[in-house]
Amino acid sequence: MITVNFNKLKIRPGYRILDIGCGSGRHIGEAVRFKHTKVTGTDISYKDLRQAEKRLAFLEEIGEKQGSYSLAASNINHLPFKNNFFDLVICSEVLEHIPDHRKAASEIIRVLKPGKNLVVSVPRYMPEKICWLLSNEYHNNPGGHIRIYTTKELTVLLTQFGVRKWGFHWAHSLHTPYWCLKCLVGPEKKDSKLVNLYHQFLVWDMMKKPVITQFIEKLLNPVLGKSVVLYLTKNIW
Repeated sequence: MITVNFNKLKIRPGYRILDIGCGSGRHIGEAVRFKHTKVTGTDISYKDLRQAEKRLAFLEEIGEKQGSYSLAASNINHLPFKNNFFDLVICSEVLEHIPDHRKAASEIIRVLKPGKNLVVSVPRYMPEKICWLLSNEYHNNPGGHIRIYTTKELTVLLTQFGVRKWGFHWAHSLHTPYWCLKCLVGPEKKDSKLVNLYHQFLVWDMMKKPVITQFIEKLLNPVLGKSVVLYLTKNIW
């Protein structure tokens, strides 16, 4: 599931790209398709990093890896990189988990070169609020979501550390009904036929990418988009 629109980003050969909270590698898997990029993925989960390694190895095996990569376990509040080091930083669906999100935001921007782009996504306010109302279990799990952002709140959090927003979009509207259903029956419930059927549909859609569902999702994103994605540039002064 790709949240970032890479077509909005002018990625050039030699770019250093950092994906913070890379998980199983969905975005670094896209970034290494660009020629001669140097992609770094970080996460606190060793299990997810192993999955990312497998994904990247598969891309190399089938000849779709055009850049190089490295993976590292690290904490977003203490990134092990120099100031002004990366040409692109991605932080997708991470900040909603972080207690000290101001420190995290400052670290994200610290390692980005002036004049270069930052992409940050979080769950959108209204779909997330509905999930919280439907299920206490949804947001009370260890490591779960601890806050809900409006687009304005997220923008203010980031821009105070020296970036300016130049674009945004909503994403994954087809996933909103799934999470609402899941919260309604119970996030940990595994035997709901309706939830499992919808999950199978989402997996099929992500694998096959049929034109009709891509069109429907794009049409519904302004209303039902599960995530909001901000595009920002670090100030050069």
